[in-house]
Amino acid sequence: MKYYLIAGEKSGDLHGGNLIRALKKRDPHGIFRAWGGDAMQQAGATLVKHIKETAIMGIGEVIANLKKILQLINFCKQDIKQFQPDVVILIDYAGFNLRIAAFAKKMGCKVFYYISPKVWVWNKRRIRQIKAYVDRMLVIMPFEKEFYAREGYPSVDYVGNPVFDAVKNFQPDTNFIALIQRDSRPLIALLPGSRLQEVKNILPVMVKSAQFFPNYQFAVAGVAHLPSSLYAPAIQEGIPVYFEKTYDLLSCAQAALVASGTATLETALFGVPQVVLYRTGWISALFFWLFIRLPFVSLVNLSAGREIVKELLQSDCTAWQVKEELHKLLTHKRKYTLQAYNELIKKIAMPFSASETAAALILQYAISFTPVSTK
Repeated sequence: MKYYLIAGEKSGDLHGGNLIRALKKRDPHGIFRAWGGDAMQQAGATLVKHIKETAIMGIGEVIANLKKILQLINFCKQDIKQFQPDVVILIDYAGFNLRIAAFAKKMGCKVFYYISPKVWVWNKRRIRQIKAYVDRMLVIMPFEKEFYAREGYPSVDYVGNPVFDAVKNFQPDTNFIALIQRDSRPLIALLPGSRLQEVKNILPVMVKSAQFFPNYQFAVAGVAHLPSSLYAPAIQEGIPVYFEKTYDLLSCAQAALVASGTATLETALFGVPQVVLYRTGWISALFFWLFIRLPFVSLVNLSAGREIVKELLQSDCTAWQVKEELHKLLTHKRKYTLQAYNELIKKIAMPFSASETAAALILQYAISFTPVSTK
């Protein structure tokens, strides 16, 4: 069978790579073509576009790059037409992927969505597109299946969370841990995100907050596909940047400052107390406050249905407020946070990996399209 996968950012690339490996076990003669990154390429896919070309976030940034996005969409359609896949697998990245879903469906491809776009956050109109163009949705949060059922779209399976699988299977780099431990001070990890605007807006706040904690060492989790110049605020203050070492840093961190996104859940699964930060451009911020009605933005709090970690957003995202919240985590709030993490882990854990479950369902639905129980 021929598979075409599309992921638009780093976490989607990671999960797409694991999914490709799981599909290969069941379909060893499968042919894979993908938009993604190093993880999907290393898993055996022919890479069409790298995420360093496609990772665009925020309303303002999308508007500024609209011509580029439209060109990428047209290029993707032509590439799919030439490749003629049997199955198209979309991974998050809603603005782009739902347009491709419509095209792929008209071509007669079976369309699967692995890792739902966050339609439960905003733009419920996209549910109509999902109903029309997506044959099956494979979700990674238990509440998402309930959400879609309420919206009249029952073709949804909860497959577990691939972040849980990635953390569970992670093996720390002992040489790297030894490097960190040369400094006897406890480590606080800084995770400023995987997109250019995230790092640009959030890292300076993290760096400024570090000055309040001379008895701790700090280190930044950098991503290789971003310009190294983005990390200058940290380097100038003597804070090291380690590229593609996020899990290694979390495995030995006492606490973390984390940009809102998948990394918040990863940090929780490593049992590292965290403060969640988010700051974006004024256009995106205005849109968020006008149209989005959610009690939380981090996956940790959304999954738990209550506040486990403190979220400092926009005007609250200052070095002083970060300092206050981080101090609490390093003292009296630490025990509460770790207990809450344990409850969350019990809630999202599944007996089999998300990628294995998703692969099994994709193949069974693609062949027979008979509903398959995931219990």
